[in-house]
Amino acid sequence: MKQFFSVADVANLPDIVDEALRLKNNPFVYGQLGTHKTLGLVFLNPSLRTRLSTQKAAANLGMNVMVMNMDKDGWALETRDGIAMNGTTVEHIREAAAVMGQYCDVLGIRSFPKLQDREADYSEDLFQKFIAYSGVPVVSLESATRHPLQSLTDLITIRENWHQSRKPKVVMAWAPHVKALPQAVPNSFAEWMCRAQGEGMAEFTIAHPPGYTLSEQFTHGATITHVLDDALADADFVYVKNWSSYEDYGKIHPVSGQWMLDHSRLALTNQAKIMHCLPVRRDVELASEVLDSPHSIVIQQAGNRVWAAQAVLKRMLEQLSVDK
Repeated sequence: MKQFFSVADVANLPDIVDEALRLKNNPFVYGQLGTHKTLGLVFLNPSLRTRLSTQKAAANLGMNVMVMNMDKDGWALETRDGIAMNGTTVEHIREAAAVMGQYCDVLGIRSFPKLQDREADYSEDLFQKFIAYSGVPVVSLESATRHPLQSLTDLITIRENWHQSRKPKVVMAWAPHVKALPQAVPNSFAEWMCRAQGEGMAEFTIAHPPGYTLSEQFTHGATITHVLDDALADADFVYVKNWSSYEDYGKIHPVSGQWMLDHSRLALTNQAKIMHCLPVRRDVELASEVLDSPHSIVIQQAGNRVWAAQAVLKRMLEQLSVDK
């Protein structure tokens, strides 16, 4: 594995999920694999779970870890080519990424969209330039359009909590929020679950109000409804997440009806397990009574971030060994 940006970078979903669960049972079995290798984690935006879980995963593999908070500690980056840098940017990404590649064997990059220009955000220009100029494997720690480590984690968590022969019904339910949020997590979850559905691992439904349709490139194959109660009927897993409009890019539209999941809505499901990527705004996105109930697996889900990251880093380290 030379990059990890989307589900397309994974050849076999069940294999990587199984590998992550084996690592969870024996975290240090590959503790020498990363000896004398360095992981650079570059954050242009805040992080809690992504940063800590990826650092722990790297440590379990014996890697050194360097963290760079570009939004606080680094120079303002210029990503455009062919312009005179006579403004506020100080360093061009061509040099910055190349230098990071000199110091690190693997890079992880985290950057959020600005939610102002859909074409610019969805071009994934920053991430693609880090791949082009760093010269080392690159892991997405979340980008403008995707959060693949989170999505792999989600699939691991569903597998870990499902022990029946039939396919589980998995629902991604839009939830209210106080501000406009990116589509990266729902895009990515939809992309991974549509692939999982195609491979017979789940049945996948998306429920959202009118005006919140995601890009079809991520949702092809999913059942989509604007009626939350219909989606929740007999659901085995419900993934609660807010996102802003893709069509009216970055905007929040008025929504009619109740979209926050509470106990009354939970009763419509098949005693569903409730998931959320965190952080979650209690009693806005998701009722506290649900979050604090035995149905919630959000803490287990967050814990599994380590094993998702470790499975990916292990494969990158193995590829580096092959490429030597």
